[in-house]
Amino acid sequence: MNKMNKKKREIVNMLLHQKLDNRDEEELIDMLIDSPIAVDIDKQERQNMTFGEKVADKFSSIAGSWTFILFFTFFLIAWVIVNAIVLKEKPIDPYPFILLNLVLSCIAAIQAPIIMMSQNREAKKDSLRNQNDYKTDLKSELILEDLHHKMETLINNQNRIINMYEKKIQEKEKNTPKMTNYH
Repeated sequence: MNKMNKKKREIVNMLLHQKLDNRDEEELIDMLIDSPIAVDIDKQERQNMTFGEKVADKFSSIAGSWTFILFFTFFLIAWVIVNAIVLKEKPIDPYPFILLNLVLSCIAAIQAPIIMMSQNREAKKDSLRNQNDYKTDLKSELILEDLHHKMETLINNQNRIINMYEKKIQEKEKNTPKMTNYH
């Protein structure tokens, strides 16, 4: 391992203030130093989605929309009108609409877990995105640290060259005979 990679390893070790077991820490250090780490989490997630996860996402997007709310409001109003006014003599579900209450309870009992599945998957995806951002930020910090070190080296070298040049000019001025003016 060359000197620069060793220095990078030391920097990574200093930056890692959280508890990681040795294997995870070594893997993270190697990944940060030797390879690109940016990952498209959304693309990766779409490729690995199961049929159930796709259905849960689609269901959640429909159930959480204004279209669904307006449609369901219309359905409830229609149910009440049909049973209270249109079929007043022999309603399918007379007031207090016990059948409607049962249907709503069943829908809620099915809808809630499906939406939770989608939210849990989104939470996992957010966690992966946060980990990816952390690794990317850590690598960026390493690169900036490396650039800072190189800039310091360049400035020091430039100052040494300027000092050497100034010394040569001073020596040349000392060794050059001065002309005097006798008029």
